[in-house]
Amino acid sequence: MKKQFAVIGLGRFGGSICRTLSDLGAEVLAIDVDEDRVNEFTSIATHAVIADSTDESVLKSLGLRNFDHVIVAIGDNIQASILTTLMLKELGVKKVTAKAQNDYHEKVLRKIGADHVIHPERDMGMRIARQITSSSVLDYLELSDKHSIIEVVAGRKMAGRSISDLDVRAKYGVNIVAIKGDGRISVSPRADQIIQRGDILILIGADEDIDRFKAQLLDND
Repeated sequence: MKKQFAVIGLGRFGGSICRTLSDLGAEVLAIDVDEDRVNEFTSIATHAVIADSTDESVLKSLGLRNFDHVIVAIGDNIQASILTTLMLKELGVKKVTAKAQNDYHEKVLRKIGADHVIHPERDMGMRIARQITSSSVLDYLELSDKHSIIEVVAGRKMAGRSISDLDVRAKYGVNIVAIKGDGRISVSPRADQIIQRGDILILIGADEDIDRFKAQLLDND
């Protein structure tokens, strides 16, 4: 049985989530107070409805408590975002992800029970900053306030050395979860696998440990 998602707020952020979930084959209910936006998603989402999410009776009538995941992607109306999130949790929705406009908004959303809070502008800024500070960092994904997944390219400092030789888990506290190179991908690579220059390594660990790894083993010139 397909998971059921509801996306409340069909601006750029919510609309992007709605399209992607639909492309992935999920069942998606698209909700917005704006008729034009809803009409735009009638052929994209499984269902698209015009509704005021700050009206508890409307949320009940849509059966949102039965959905696996509801995303509150309301734009500039912070009050509507907070009220919607609060009522969804009171209705017993299993998982609510909410978009925050600023740090204060994020604190309130977490306080009232949002399971996950997304801060798109700030998070993207952090991601870009981490990428541009090193030519060897290809991508960065924050898992929590203190842990991340990072994608790096192996340079001369790692070339020709095995994973056991580098011993990154013991020395830096990070784990190499996959290696991509020459059209191949090794998930949970063996300790004796030799790293070639240009290989792409996917690592996971605490931010401070990742920073130590980058300082010691990445070519930043």
